[in-house]
Amino acid sequence: MSPARAPKKILVVGKRKTAIARIFMNTGSGKILVNEKDFPAYFGREALRFVVGQPFDVTGTVGKYDVDAKIVGGGPAGQADALKYAISKALLKVSPDFRKPLKIAGLLTRDARIVERKKYGRRGARRRSQYSKR
Repeated sequence: MSPARAPKKILVVGKRKTAIARIFMNTGSGKILVNEKDFPAYFGREALRFVVGQPFDVTGTVGKYDVDAKIVGGGPAGQADALKYAISKALLKVSPDFRKPLKIAGLLTRDARIVERKKYGRRGARRRSQYSKR
């Protein structure tokens, strides 16, 4: 699977929970910037760094593309998943040959789970107040 010539810059949006990641990806040395910070400094936990690097590992393109990401909303885990999804979509734009390995790894499916809204008369989304018999 050799990637085709990538366009100058690829703009992609990835979402997860309430996090939105807009990325600009182009060929380079593998540098990842997130909100103007270096990638390891922004995502402190090793597990989150692993999650973000999955699309590159699966396609064998580690160190071939530079990513400049702007992430808003959500927490660290949601932001990492949003960035992972955006990178997967960008790699798909680079080469359609990457579709099969990304699909097998489950990286092209948007995780649509979000927090359920609070309903009136309830303490949360579904929790009721405690029933009192006497």
